[in-house]
Amino acid sequence: MFDSTNKQYTRREALALTGKGIVAATALPLLSGCGGSGATITAANRSVSYQWTGRLLEAISAVKPGPPMTARAIAMVATAVFDAWACYDAVAVGTRLGNRLRRPVSERTDANKQKAISFAAYRVLVDLYPTELARFQTQMTALGYDSSDVSTDPSTPAGVGNAVAAALLAFRHSDGSNQLNNYADTTGYVPVNTPDLVTDPSKWQPLRFANGKSPGYIAPHWGQVIPFGISSPSAVRPPGPPVYGTPTYLEQAREVIDITAALNDRSKVIAEYWADGPGSVLPPGHWQLFGQYVSVRDNHFLDDDVKLFFLLGNAVMDAGIACWDCKRAFNTSRPITAIRALFAGQQVASFAGPNLGIKMVDGSQWAPYQSVNFVTPPFPEYSSGHSTFSAAAAEVLKRFTGSDAFGNSVTVSEGASAFETNVPAAPVTLSWATFSEAADQAGISRLYGGIHFSAGNNEAKRCGRIVGEAVWNVGMSYINGTAAGRD
Repeated sequence: MFDSTNKQYTRREALALTGKGIVAATALPLLSGCGGSGATITAANRSVSYQWTGRLLEAISAVKPGPPMTARAIAMVATAVFDAWACYDAVAVGTRLGNRLRRPVSERTDANKQKAISFAAYRVLVDLYPTELARFQTQMTALGYDSSDVSTDPSTPAGVGNAVAAALLAFRHSDGSNQLNNYADTTGYVPVNTPDLVTDPSKWQPLRFANGKSPGYIAPHWGQVIPFGISSPSAVRPPGPPVYGTPTYLEQAREVIDITAALNDRSKVIAEYWADGPGSVLPPGHWQLFGQYVSVRDNHFLDDDVKLFFLLGNAVMDAGIACWDCKRAFNTSRPITAIRALFAGQQVASFAGPNLGIKMVDGSQWAPYQSVNFVTPPFPEYSSGHSTFSAAAAEVLKRFTGSDAFGNSVTVSEGASAFETNVPAAPVTLSWATFSEAADQAGISRLYGGIHFSAGNNEAKRCGRIVGEAVWNVGMSYINGTAAGRD
């Protein structure tokens, strides 16, 4: 895990957490006296909220779920943690049980909070990632808790944690995600195109990768999942994208080709750093890593972390629901399908393959700057998941910290690309003065990687900000104890 006492992630740690093999993250020094008691948080005493976020991110990397499922899991763990914590707060109310389990003042100790939080997180994590049970049991043992305690007696912190987790799981098991059936599509979606035949180049096409895999559309039903803060995904749905074949559409397609032609080591590093593909913590998890950075930077104590990850987790969940609703509503083709159809018979700049650079090819053979074994994510282009997740998360982080200031950076070492041995030729440092700057770079990275068009990026950023604000408002109502309809 990231440790602010070190200057950077080791390559092994970066691989384990991100799957990119390219990240070395710098850290700001700890700021003493900012968390409430004047003490300094160290690696050994980070909050249990921070620690369980770490176990969650490890499970995401190991299990390799899709982006919207990952975002939901992040929100569920953070919400369970919050609901357990709220039982020991004077004003906050839980998302499922309100204030019905509120504990008396005499029980509102850090020890009780930590235990209740840990049982809540453990129960939800085991439900979400049963194959990672040993990982979660190890964490419970390290904290000194007996994970076999299944009591729901609210007079004990274990009972509080188990009770709030049970209530949350009962709700989320019927939230439209179809988790109990491995998130299988419930809408009967059938693609217009096949990996080998494009009938309508304006519509999404499943692809066949070099390794022979041809993954289907990940979660076409996800717009039906119950959100946290937004009233419905259709309420924040962006307007439609440019129509295929129109001058505006052709202009954005040429823009992607021009960007590909101009790729250099820095833009390649940006494309790959933000890719967050299979085996990584995925885009929603990337922003939880940033949340951990903020926790360290600002010397958070338990209460701070609980609130931060609660808001941040639900922001990425609602961003995923909103974005996947948009993807299904418009069902648009990725650049690889559209450019190959539009520019067949014309010479265009294309990624020629690992270590082969950029070359002129017939438009029908155009390829984005991506691994040949994961050429493009398996779901429609419009709008961008990266941009929606990132804008929503950045909005919450800005509001939570009271400033857009971020101050984080990563250094990518020479030759650290996951699929090109000579990229970058020298170390490249990416730095972000603000959360907004980081979110914008996440969005533009998908144009560098040939994954998205500019409209998909720009409209997703706008949508993400709206989602972030909505989640902030609803989340704060739980934190402040004013949530409508709660006891």
